[in-house]
Amino acid sequence: MKTLIVIPARYASTRFPAKPLALLRGPDGAKSLLQRTWQAGQIAAQQTGARLVIATDDARIAAHAQGFGGEVVMTSPAARNGTERCAEVAGLLQGYDLIVNLQGDAPLIPPWFIPDLVAAMHADKSADMATPVLRCDGAMRAALLADRAAGRVGGTTAVFNAANRALYFSKEVIPFSANSYAADDPTDVYHHVGLYAYRPAALLAYPAWPIGPLEAAEGLEQLRFLDQGRAIHCTLVTAKSRQFWEVNNPADIAIVEAMLAHNAGLA
Repeated sequence: MKTLIVIPARYASTRFPAKPLALLRGPDGAKSLLQRTWQAGQIAAQQTGARLVIATDDARIAAHAQGFGGEVVMTSPAARNGTERCAEVAGLLQGYDLIVNLQGDAPLIPPWFIPDLVAAMHADKSADMATPVLRCDGAMRAALLADRAAGRVGGTTAVFNAANRALYFSKEVIPFSANSYAADDPTDVYHHVGLYAYRPAALLAYPAWPIGPLEAAEGLEQLRFLDQGRAIHCTLVTAKSRQFWEVNNPADIAIVEAMLAHNAGLA
């Protein structure tokens, strides 16, 4: 499938202004969040033969991206989220079978997640979108619960049916369990990874769909697909021995830096 990987990057952010330019220190030195995400995208692009671009409406981000060799597509400031920005790019760069949205706050994305999504969309012809879900281990579940207990908006969780079709996504830790805070709670919780693969027709239609009350409440762009009755394939992935977390808040920088050090020694 001819694939385009888009990294949407915006300067303005309520929780973390200028987030794409924030520095992350790892064993290879200090690099911006955007550059590290670009490097993760490059590995996946090589594996899938995809084209990789950064989409932004901000000249500061564009200049920074071009400085480390990123291909930039300038978009309008009217995009309300990353999916709308990807839709604009899909209209400008046509001829692709699949558009992948690699969110700019996910530099720890394992390189095999994008090929897994491409394979899922190839196999599930009726899905309009695919997105990865990662079964939480005890540490990740505890971290998600700690964010909520502290009043922080952290990672997203997902629930899906036996056919791997998404039922709901939430910033709360779902499904509910009476023993959620117990170390031995057997309830499966799935961390939704900030990565999406879209059919171009559905993506191009997306900006015209109304924002429903659930999307407005949760601030989760993928809920617009569910609100329209569109099928989302939840692709089960494994991080193997890698650690994974996204940068949602400034406090996440230290967490991700520690994980960069851990992951650097792995194949």
